Amino acid sequence: MTPDDPQAVFLCTNDDGIHAPGLALLVEAARAHGAVQVVAPDRQQSASSHSLTLHRPLRLTPVDKDRHTVDGTPTDCVLVAIRDVLASPPRFVLSGINHGPNMGEDVLYSGTVAAAMEATILGVPAIAFSYTGYESTHLDSYRGLVENLIGELLRRPGFPRETFLNVNLPDIPAGDVRGIEITALGRRIYHDSLSRRTDPRGREYLWIGGGTSDWSGRDDSDFRAVRAGYVSVTPMHLDLTNFRLLEEVKSWKLSP
Repeated sequence: MTPDDPQAVFLCTNDDGIHAPGLALLVEAARAHGAVQVVAPDRQQSASSHSLTLHRPLRLTPVDKDRHTVDGTPTDCVLVAIRDVLASPPRFVLSGINHGPNMGEDVLYSGTVAAAMEATILGVPAIAFSYTGYESTHLDSYRGLVENLIGELLRRPGFPRETFLNVNLPDIPAGDVRGIEITALGRRIYHDSLSRRTDPRGREYLWIGGGTSDWSGRDDSDFRAVRAGYVSVTPMHLDLTNFRLLEEVKSWKLSP
């Protein structure tokens, strides 16, 4: 694999915006394996989930020959990049590196994960990367580890269809990481995450965020691996069907 190989092209995006340090690190790691194009939101788009911008025009703005911004969501960015910016589909879409974890139910709200999901829908293998610390203290130390992980995936003879990988890096120096664990999604329950407040003019408003959360899940859950100092890699797929309940629900005789 050489940087001139057109099949080595990566599309990098995120939900923290074009200037986020995590995106810069991801681009550096990907460039060790091939050419990179960046199409990212022009501003913070965290918790945008898999939303598309349908009710206003999107503005695509070139930053330089390898980077563009979109005034929309991460999902918009992937769609615009693959359908308009790139001459041919990239070999991989890499999303992140997000500032903050994306484990358990967080994946349902995450713009980072949604970008990888949109790529998968469009037939392009994808990986979502998140750094579980909210400060970037140890983030720069992960360039080599991320570079190696991307290289290992490139060396695979194939990538599972309709599947993407959700990677979470622990909030410790990369040199202290104990290894890589293949994990399942945990469960995260939020408490007191909605509060009613009063603005300086005495008007009430609602604020989502804050509070506390509790984790639960299998022994191989993502949050357990990260807590123990491992990189968590969770294979995820698009089909949300609960196949274990198909026959039971059929027996409910819902037709009148």
